[in-house]
Amino acid sequence: MRLQIQHETHYRYETAPSSVIEILRLTPCNTANQTVRDWRIDVTGDAPLRRVDDAFGNITHTFTLQNPGEELLITASGTVETETTNGVVSGTREPLPVGVFLRDTDLTHPAASLASLAAEARAESDGSALDRAHKLNALVHRRVTYVEGMTQVDTPALDALKAGKGVCQDLAHVLLTAARSDGLPARYVSGYQFAADKPRDDHRGHAWCEIHIDGLGWVGFDPSAGACITDAYVRVAVGLDHQSASPVRGAVYGGLGETLTVTVTMDPGNTHSQALSEQSQSQSMQ
Repeated sequence: MRLQIQHETHYRYETAPSSVIEILRLTPCNTANQTVRDWRIDVTGDAPLRRVDDAFGNITHTFTLQNPGEELLITASGTVETETTNGVVSGTREPLPVGVFLRDTDLTHPAASLASLAAEARAESDGSALDRAHKLNALVHRRVTYVEGMTQVDTPALDALKAGKGVCQDLAHVLLTAARSDGLPARYVSGYQFAADKPRDDHRGHAWCEIHIDGLGWVGFDPSAGACITDAYVRVAVGLDHQSASPVRGAVYGGLGETLTVTVTMDPGNTHSQALSEQSQSQSMQ
């Protein structure tokens, strides 16, 4: 599938800050499953972008902007071609050993109820690691309903499981925490999912998991859908949890009344790429 993507992060301030510092994980990498045909990041104010590859192999860009005014717009846009491989993800950047992804974090701290979820999936499976992962993904999909507005960006996996409600971030945290409790290395993935039944400008960032299966490698599981990933998914960043794979993180100095609006537009085909290339006030990636 060929997808044109535009991801706008728009900050508005009632009182302008004196400066902002941002870390962007908005650039997808080439893998055996996806090819990035073109990609750029534009920032109002022509802030210079500094590229750094982080510990997980993600492409990151950082910038500092003095006196940004009452609005700051960050736009990531480009074209990515994807292929369906039954969820198997290969050709990825792997600077860290697989065992790192057994570690817990504040958002993915192990608990008895999460371990119990993994045990239930194991009992339903044929005992193989792959089938355990499939059963666990389906189980999380049934136990945690996708509902917006019930959780926060820092809600731990345990709280989301107890509530039985959350967004894609929460379902991903529940799945990877339970998988790790069963000895399966698992990591958080941020990116995009194209939905043909949605208007082009009604998409948003998405999150899912990759679970490592010995002899097969990393396999992408989306607990929000209860299925493996397909060519409708564009993989951007990975980490131990949302915090280490967040698309945009930063700090603001001074200023009051921040409002954040995020808009994601996705188009299959070529019609959108020309419009993207004609954007003004842009800063190409270096």
